[in-house]
Amino acid sequence: QVQLVESGGGLVQPGGSLRLSCVASGNIFSTSIMDWYRQAPGKQRTLVATITTYGSTDYADSVTGRFTISRDNAKNTVYLQMNSLKPEDTAVYYCHVRHFRMGTYWGQGTQVTVSS
Repeated sequence: QVQLVESGGGLVQPGGSLRLSCVASGNIFSTSIMDWYRQAPGKQRTLVATITTYGSTDYADSVTGRFTISRDNAKNTVYLQMNSLKPEDTAVYYCHVRHFRMGTYWGQGTQVTVSS
C-alpha cells in the first residue's frame, strides 16, 4: 500500500505562484513515475505534468512554460512549481504514482484557487 499526501494549495491572485508537494510512503518512490493531475468543477480529471524515474518531464500544453515538475528521491517527494497562475488553473490538484509492480495510487488532492 502506498499513501500520497499533497500540500501547498491555496488561494492566489492571477499572476502569482504556488508550489505543491506530494510525499509518498513506502520505498517505491525512486522507481516510480510521478504525475500531477487536476480536476476543475464539472470537468474531467486531466494530466498536468509527468516526471519519470530518470527525471524526464512532460507537460500539458496549457501549462508548458509556466509549471515545473521535479522530484527529490531522498525525500520521497514530488513537486509542482506553478508560476504565472491564471483563473483557469483553478482546480483540485492530485498526485499520482505509477509503479511497474505495485500499480497506481492517488493522493487526496489539494485545492488551488486563482482569483482576485
